[in-house]
Amino acid sequence: MKLTVVGGGSTYTPELIDGFARLRDTLPLQELVLVDPAADRLDLVGGLARRIFAKQGHPGHIVTTSDLDAAVDGADAVLLQLRVGGQAAREQDETWPLECGCVGQETTGAGGLAKALRTVPVVLDIAERIRRTNPGAWIVDFTNPVGIVTRALLQEGHKAVGLCNVAIGLQRRFAALLGVTPADVHLDHVGLNHLTWETGVRLGGPEGEDVLPGLLAAHGDTIAGDLRLPLPLLRLLGVVPSYYLRYYYAHDEVVRELRTKPSRAAEVAAMERQLLEMYGDPALDEKPELLARRGGAYYSEAAVDLAAALLTGAGNPYQVVNTRNDGTLPFLPDDAVIEVQAAVGQKGPSPLPVAPVDPLYAGLMAGVTAYEDLALDAALRGGRDRVSKALLAHPLIAQHAYADELTDRLIAHNREHLAWA
Repeated sequence: MKLTVVGGGSTYTPELIDGFARLRDTLPLQELVLVDPAADRLDLVGGLARRIFAKQGHPGHIVTTSDLDAAVDGADAVLLQLRVGGQAAREQDETWPLECGCVGQETTGAGGLAKALRTVPVVLDIAERIRRTNPGAWIVDFTNPVGIVTRALLQEGHKAVGLCNVAIGLQRRFAALLGVTPADVHLDHVGLNHLTWETGVRLGGPEGEDVLPGLLAAHGDTIAGDLRLPLPLLRLLGVVPSYYLRYYYAHDEVVRELRTKPSRAAEVAAMERQLLEMYGDPALDEKPELLARRGGAYYSEAAVDLAAALLTGAGNPYQVVNTRNDGTLPFLPDDAVIEVQAAVGQKGPSPLPVAPVDPLYAGLMAGVTAYEDLALDAALRGGRDRVSKALLAHPLIAQHAYADELTDRLIAHNREHLAWA
């Protein structure tokens, strides 16, 4: 079995390597290819990857290359984890929206739109090269904004599934609070990427007992603290939102906070410099503890589960993925990409039935889906008016003066990445 990681020079990659090494019985890789145009980073990451495999006794062969076509040739699956513009572009995404009084974040609001505009054309070009070289390969997208990117891939007929680590992180957190193993916890997870709610927490599988009310009663303070949302709000909702909902439920508070501290991009860039220095140490043969602060917790385990299910039918039969709606949420278009529990096998994901969704969540999902429609149109066809319409449609913006100013700032900060600008 051969798997290729596009963006293999990312400082995230050792997290993925560690998962492949630990879970080799679930996903028995013979060849793992890390492809990245940044040769210096790739050499450091590739060296550590080989040492991790060697320490854990993994027999697989790790290849590093900048040749995308050679990297994907013969691959059973291709995982995308690229960042167009690097941390410098992320730094901009997180700062210029704040100048207009709007949240600055790399996947949400105006910064998220900027990332989509930079990313979608690049990902579609990569996907087309994969299709020409290896049309049978699955594409697993971990590149943000996952929902928009996955929709672009599916719209062009690619064999693609989107992956995010939010659900698996919550699953692990709830398991710890309940004193059970993560495998015992099944989430009733519903929404769009980075706009999700846990409407049930079941023990033993989709038909198991829902222990969410008891979980909130016993551990509400802890969960609210994790999410940085007030406990009375969780009690009002009766569900557990993802931490990304704080950008909606406490937008102005978040903006005030972000204006008073360094950006997350600056923090991550500093961590990346430290990590790359560590990766160059020939004695290092495991992922360093610092990597846990970089983000992407449990990403490797989610990726292994998904790849194993797609390629062999093995692994966890139920997984949270980003895939086509196709009637699962009847208030959204069929071609919308939703993030829900699905039965995953070699034919791809099949969403599990979802109970009727409370209008409190359904309305926000519908609004963000409309924004994503317009965002994808802007990413594919360009133009100032399309960008402005997408921003005007976003629930976190929705005022013409903000949309106009944000449009000008977005284009000015991203001109080198926008072919039409």
